[in-house]
Amino acid sequence: MTETRDEWINKRAYALWENEGHPTGRDHLHWEQAKKEREALEGSAASSDGKEVKTRAKGTASARKANGAVKAAAPKKTASTKSA
Repeated sequence: MTETRDEWINKRAYALWENEGHPTGRDHLHWEQAKKEREALEGSAASSDGKEVKTRAKGTASARKANGAVKAAAPKKTASTKSA
């Protein structure tokens, strides 16, 4: 069984509280910090889904280029040699 979002936040807030030496009266701050960390994790998971789509799109363009479907870039001009 997977833990719920609130269970994760609760465990993380508890860990923060323990790491700070069990201070009193800071439970709200620990909860808010844990909540922000969870939101950051959820945001990174969503953005990695977007990266996956971009990677696939790049791969498709590369495959077309390899098959000659995309024009090759013109060669770069080189600097002329200095005359003595």
